[in-house]
Order: sequence, then structure tokens, then C-alpha cells
Amino acid sequence: MGGLARLARAAGHEVSGSDANVYPPMSDQLHDAGIDLHEGYDPRHLDPEPDCVVIGNALSRGNPAVEYVLDRGLPYTSGPQWLAENLLSQRWVLGVAGTHGKTTTAAMLAWILEDAGLEPGFLIGGIPLDFGCSARPGQAPFFVVEADEYDTAFFDKRSKFVHYRPRTAILNNLEFDHADIFPDLPAIQRQFHHLVRTVPGNGLLVTPAADLNIDGVLAQGCWTPVEHFASEALDGSVGWTATDVAPGELSFTVLCDGQSYGQVTWEQSGWHNVANALAALAAARHAGVPPAIGIEALCRFRGVKRRLELRGTAAGVAVYDDFAHHPTAIATTLAGLRGRVGKARIVAVLEPRSNTMRLGHHADTLAPSLATADRVLLFQPADLDWDLDTVIAALGSSGSAHDTLDGLVAAVRDWARAGDHVVVMSNGGFGGIHDRLLDALRRQGDAG
Repeated sequence: MGGLARLARAAGHEVSGSDANVYPPMSDQLHDAGIDLHEGYDPRHLDPEPDCVVIGNALSRGNPAVEYVLDRGLPYTSGPQWLAENLLSQRWVLGVAGTHGKTTTAAMLAWILEDAGLEPGFLIGGIPLDFGCSARPGQAPFFVVEADEYDTAFFDKRSKFVHYRPRTAILNNLEFDHADIFPDLPAIQRQFHHLVRTVPGNGLLVTPAADLNIDGVLAQGCWTPVEHFASEALDGSVGWTATDVAPGELSFTVLCDGQSYGQVTWEQSGWHNVANALAALAAARHAGVPPAIGIEALCRFRGVKRRLELRGTAAGVAVYDDFAHHPTAIATTLAGLRGRVGKARIVAVLEPRSNTMRLGHHADTLAPSLATADRVLLFQPADLDWDLDTVIAALGSSGSAHDTLDGLVAAVRDWARAGDHVVVMSNGGFGGIHDRLLDALRRQGDAG
């Protein structure tokens, strides 16, 4: 929604917005764009009455602002519909969908097009470091959009991505998620197939070579050419793959159908990012960017905020911020860091904040996903719907749960030592714990 606000502002509209618990970096980005930001959903924020109210999918009936819009008969729409009608209808849309990696892959793809001189527009669910913003209109024809499967709005329960009608679509992967709106995996696959139905016959689908859930989507019907990429190490399937992979995946050679196109050497780590890169290269080639040019761009790709982003180092301890909130993403994030730091100790600090996590759907898989870490500290707020004791028991002596941020910060401070790497994982602001950790470590270092 913050990105949409920026796009509307760039189109010349006067824009304001209401949200709860707004935190950086998006709040800073909105203020910098001259967008008035209101905390909470007071109907007075809609006075004077706007020409159109764009309602995000986090709001439902009973919300005071929503009720005011309905009672007064104000014009309203959803974010995806506004985007489709105002920006996407005349563009070559490149959509990036999947349970994991959407933001990073979309950022890679937009950067490849940018580096090739194509000046794409984009709407991405994070802030690519190469652009410094999450959205811009760009120049025709290309527009890269992070294509989310979450529902559109309280009045439109279709997945957001059915509005975007991409010509080029990446389906990165597919697992069960969003338990608050999807009853099971087949329900998500049905929505993904709705997306597949919108991709034209002269378009392209880019999919992993070894994802049975994606295969199940395509088996329901596919009318578009498909290119595959290797979704895991040693996957030698025909299509886009990698060889000569260095430790930590800090470099690799790109092949397509057995032909070598060059070597990526970059700052990213983890096989998941290799797979993201292969998918982005395939999509970019469909838009006319030769693979060799795309590879050169990836060598300069700086990443995305909150994707294993180093927030600082204090007393010799590195503190990272990461958006991981699903066991698969947690495991791949930690594996990527392990490949980068070798035998150095890793401390994982996790807030189970996503709706699916809060409902306890990942209770059985959470502990195994954290196994790479040497120490695991979990935050258990009072309103969590399940008890973390079973996860802690599965982790053994390496795990502990804490019901206050102060206790969590103190536990990390007391355990960590110079050379350690602390990864904070949450899909929210987590009470600004990153700066609090760095301050506590710094004070302890000064006292020592």
C-alpha cells in the first residue's frame, strides 16, 4: 500500500493514508514522498472527502474508516484494481509470484532491466537497495510487480495477482501459507491457476524444475510456453541452472540448456538466491535482455532491505534484519548465512508474527528450520495463540522463549561474544529490537 501511495503521488494526485503501527523504512519513504500519514483509522482522516479511497486487504468490516466510507457512499477500490486500471493496462507486466523470494526476485528483475537501460516501473514489497524506493512508474513498456497470492480486499476475495495480467510470470515456488484465508494447499493452487489462466499464449511462465506443487498448478491447464530453472543445488534439469558454485553461493556460472553465459559474483548468499537469480534472468531474456547483460547486472545487485540486511556491528557482534517468517524461508536464510560465515556462531532471534505462524500451523516444522543456528531465542507475546514449549523442547539446550523484549535483548547480550552473528527474523518491526540489541551490546562492550 505504501508503494501504491508513491505511484499515485508520482501520477500527480494528492495522497494521504491511514495505517496502524507504521514503522521504517516504509514510513520514512512515505514522508520523503510528501505523503501525509495518519496513525489509526479515525474517520476524520477522510475529511475533506477524497475522490477515491484505496482500501488495503488488512481492513475488514467493522473498521471505523471502512464503515465511514460505506455509510457516506464514498468511491472506493482495492489496491490491485487501482494499479491495474491506472498503470498496468498498457504495460508489459512482469509478475513475480510464489510463497518465498518474491521481493528479492522482483528486485533482481527490475535491476536487470534498469541496468540494461530500460527504466522499468515497479511495485515491490520491500525496498531494493539499488533503487532506494519500493515503487516508481518508470517508462513504458515494462513494469515489474510483486504478485502476491493474498486476498485483494474485504470486498474482493480473489488473490491480488489475478488483477495484474502479466505477459511474463515467475512462479518461484509454492507451499501452504496464509492459513487465515486459505483452508489448504489446493485452495492456493486454485488461485495460482487463476493467475496462469491470465498469461497470454505469447507470454512466458518461468517455473522451478522440481516443485510438485507448481507442477500440480500447471497440470490444471497451461496455454503459455514454460521455461524451468533449477530450484535446488545439483538440479541438472534442462533449462536455467548453475554450476561452479562457490561456498556460500557467492559466485556461480549460469547455464541455459547446457550453454554457459557467464559467471555471477555478488554479495548475496544461499542457494535460494541462486534460484531467484536464474528465474530473474529467464524473465529478463523474455523482455529482450541477453543473459550476459543480465549476469553483469546481478554482479552489481546490492540486495533488498530486511533480507539478511546487516544493521550494524557492536562489540564484534554482527546484527542482521531478515523478513523470514515461514520455516522454509527461515531455513534457507540461516543456511545462506552459514555458508557465508563458516563455523562462526549464529544466534537466531524469531518473532512468530505472521497470521499463519500465530495460528500454530508451523509448530512442528519450526524447530527443524532453526537447526542451523547455534542459539535460538523465540519471542512469545501474551496474545500468541499457542505455546512455544514444544518448539523449545525440540531445540533442546540451544533454545529459549522470552515474553518481553527486554528479557530477549538481555539474553542475547549475555550470550553473544565477538565474532557471533545475530539474525533477527520477523515480518514486522519487532519493537525496534535491532537498535536495542546493538545499543545493549555496545554498552556491554564499553563496560568491559
